[in-house]
Amino acid sequence: MNETVLQALDIMWKGMLGIFVALVVIMIFVWIMTKIGKKK
Repeated sequence: MNETVLQALDIMWKGMLGIFVALVVIMIFVWIMTKIGKKK
């Protein structure tokens, strides 16, 4: 039981980290696109 919970938590924090990284990448991409868009 305890080992299963630890495995689940291990998978969950990796998933949360992946989501967080994806959001940061999208935010940076949008920021760059707005910077490029304002110059035109």
